[in-house]
Amino acid sequence: MTPDKVVVTLIGLGLITFIIWYFWLVKHPGVKAKVGTGGYQEALILVKGGYTPDIIIVDHGKPVRLNFLRTESASCSDTVMFPDFNKSSKLPEGETISIELKPEQPGEYDFQCQMGMFRGKLVVE
Repeated sequence: MTPDKVVVTLIGLGLITFIIWYFWLVKHPGVKAKVGTGGYQEALILVKGGYTPDIIIVDHGKPVRLNFLRTESASCSDTVMFPDFNKSSKLPEGETISIELKPEQPGEYDFQCQMGMFRGKLVVE
């Protein structure tokens, strides 16, 4: 094998390793919801190309208010669904929409757009 093929092969393997590490092995920390008005645990979630933050950490047995602010016009982002809570809501562009939940049991609960392309997680401790 010639030196240039060795270099190209090593660079390719390095890039593959980086992609696997970045997309599948890195654990992104969640954001702890802050206690706001009325005792609700609140978090603001920006909807633009996905959910930011996409992992929200809350305490069980206390009410949760997730405020979604959609700043894009992509049709996929116009609805958010919480299948485990049987809730969904339209997200008009430029408006903040609140979704209130009361998770009784610890666990991880997914939320997503109607197409399943944007995904997030509510971690109940």
